[in-house]
Amino acid sequence: MTKIGVCCIFAEPKMRFMENKKSLHNQYDKAAEIIKTAILQSQYEASKDINRIQLGLYFGIGKFLSEKTRNAKWGTNALQFISDKLKSDLPGLRGFSATQLKDMRLFYEAWNMFDSNSSVVTDKIQVADKNLVNQYILPNFAELPIDDFLRVPFTHHSKIISKIKDVDARYYYIHRVAEEHLSVEQLKKIINENDFENRASMPNNFPRTISNSSLARKAVMMFKDEYLLDFINVEEIGERDKNDVDERVVEKQIVENIKRFIMTFGKDFAFVGNQYHLEIYGENFFPDLLFFNRDLNSLVVFELKTGDFKSIYLAQLMTYLRILDDKVRKPHENPSIGIVLCRNANKDFVKYVIQDYDKPMGVATFDTLSEMPDRLQKALPDIEELKKLL
Repeated sequence: MTKIGVCCIFAEPKMRFMENKKSLHNQYDKAAEIIKTAILQSQYEASKDINRIQLGLYFGIGKFLSEKTRNAKWGTNALQFISDKLKSDLPGLRGFSATQLKDMRLFYEAWNMFDSNSSVVTDKIQVADKNLVNQYILPNFAELPIDDFLRVPFTHHSKIISKIKDVDARYYYIHRVAEEHLSVEQLKKIINENDFENRASMPNNFPRTISNSSLARKAVMMFKDEYLLDFINVEEIGERDKNDVDERVVEKQIVENIKRFIMTFGKDFAFVGNQYHLEIYGENFFPDLLFFNRDLNSLVVFELKTGDFKSIYLAQLMTYLRILDDKVRKPHENPSIGIVLCRNANKDFVKYVIQDYDKPMGVATFDTLSEMPDRLQKALPDIEELKKLL
C-alpha cells in the first residue's frame, strides 16, 4: 500500500468525526436559539407575574433539555456550549450558566409527574402562553400545594430538590418558604436541622375526613401538637393549686389575651366567640372557643381541657362540628374543624380512637409558662428588658 493510500485511510474517519462534531454544534446552535426565543418571550410577560412566569420558563427549558440530553446523543459539554452561546447572543443575561441550566433540567425532572405531555418530544418550548405552569401542573392540582409552589423562588426550589428526595418533605419545605418568606440561608438551616422529620405532628384524621388532599395537607401543617400559652399564669388569677384550675379559668385568660392566642396558632385566624351558643332539637351546647380560619375557609372550634385526654372529648367535639356544619357554616365554606386542647395526651391512643370519626378533628396539648422547666424559663428574655428594647 502506498503512503498516499495509508493517509486516505486515516483521513476518512477524521473527516467523519469533524462532520459529526459540526452536526452536534449545529444542534447546539439551534437549541440555544430555541431557548433564546423562549427567554425573550418570557421576559415580555414577566412584568405581569414574575415568579410564576419564571418558574414556567425554567420548567419548559428543563423539559426541553431533559429530553435532549437524556434521550438524544448530545455531548457532555452541551449545556456549557448552550450557556456560552446564550451569553454571546444576549449580553448581560444572568441566570443561565451551565450549572443553572442543569438545575432547570432537575427542576423539570423532579416534578415531571405533573406534566401531562411528558412523553412528547418537541423542538419548541411552550412559554409564550402565560399559563404555562398551569398547563403542566394544574391537571394534578389535588396532589400539589400549587399556591405555595408558585410563590417559592426558583433558587429555593433548586435547594429543596437537591437536598430532599421525599415528595411530602418537599411539600413541607415549599409550604414553609411560602408562608414564612424564608431566605435561602434560612431554608438551608431548617433542612440541615431536618425540620421535616423532627416536626411534631398533631394526632388528627384530616387526610381521611377532608376530601380535598391539598386542603387536608394545609390543615395538617396548620396545627402543631403542642403549644406554649405563656400568657396563662395560674398565680395571677389567685389559684394556689394547679388542680383547681378549670377550663373556664384557662378560657378566661385566653379571651383576655385573644390576640396573643391567635398569634400562637398562626395567621388568618379570626375570633368568632367563646361559649358560642349552639342549639338543636331543644338541646343547648356551648363550645369553648370558636374561630374562623381564612386560609382553610373553615370554622375552627377549640375545646379546652385542663386534664389528660379522654376519648369522650372527641364525641363532644363531634357533636359541636355536626351542629356547626348544619346550622352555622355558610354554603361556600369548607367543613368545620375541631381541636381538643388539653394538658396531656397519649398520641398513640389518640391516633387509635380518632380514626372512627368522620369529622375533621385533632388533639393538641398546651403548657403554661409556670410549668416550663427552670432551664427553659431562664433561657427566655426578661419581659421588662424586652419592653425597653421595643
